Amino acid sequence: MAGRRALKAVLIDLSGTLHIEDTAVPGAQDALNRLRQASVDVKFVTNTTKESKRSLVERLQRLDFHVQEKEIFTSLSAARSLVERNQLRPLLLVEDSALEDFTGIDTSEPNAVVIGLSPDHFNYQTLNQAFRMVLEGAPLIAIHKARYYKRADGLALGPGPFVAGLEFAADCRATVVGKPEKCFFTQALSDLGCSPTEAVMIGDDARDDVGGAQNTGMLGILVRTGKYREGDEDNINPPPHLTCDSFPEAVAHILKNLL
Repeated sequence: MAGRRALKAVLIDLSGTLHIEDTAVPGAQDALNRLRQASVDVKFVTNTTKESKRSLVERLQRLDFHVQEKEIFTSLSAARSLVERNQLRPLLLVEDSALEDFTGIDTSEPNAVVIGLSPDHFNYQTLNQAFRMVLEGAPLIAIHKARYYKRADGLALGPGPFVAGLEFAADCRATVVGKPEKCFFTQALSDLGCSPTEAVMIGDDARDDVGGAQNTGMLGILVRTGKYREGDEDNINPPPHLTCDSFPEAVAHILKNLL
């Protein structure tokens, strides 16, 4: 901890870290409650584009996680901010359940492509429309580029492969707004009035959660749940501050060693 300030905040990934679809990670609710009793702020940071923030809160509350909407920072929020700043009219390739987070955004005669995880819309016709727009100069905005994520039935493709396909076909580079981008983490921390050296991130994705956080100046704790695969901790540099079996073990480490 040399050169670091006292811990002020813990950023927590959701899917794969606290829950997998409608099943909580064993002991995660009690661990979160213990963390809340400590003298740190808690914020939930997620790349999910499958559902709106409101829907996500409802899911978590059904699983007995006491979470408020204002405590969640999503890549959808970051994408909306970028669209508003640049006054874009996006073609939104996101699931219908996530569209409410873009309420009020003008999508008529779109001049930009915003792509997240959208299994129901990832078909040739829609992707070809996006390709043609980007080819004609429309900016390509990736809500995130996760390669895969964990569902109840196993690993599933994330939006990353589809973003990469559009980049390859249109010979362009997407602007990425979600994890592991530094701006995502710094924006989440700015809401807490906290610097990266005063924060730790807990997540199941070595590259996007832990690698992204540590490249921003935070400590990163990798959990062996969700999308974790054996050896993931060896694929990032620097390696995680800690790799542990689950969120409750990560919380126990923070309470014992970082406070």
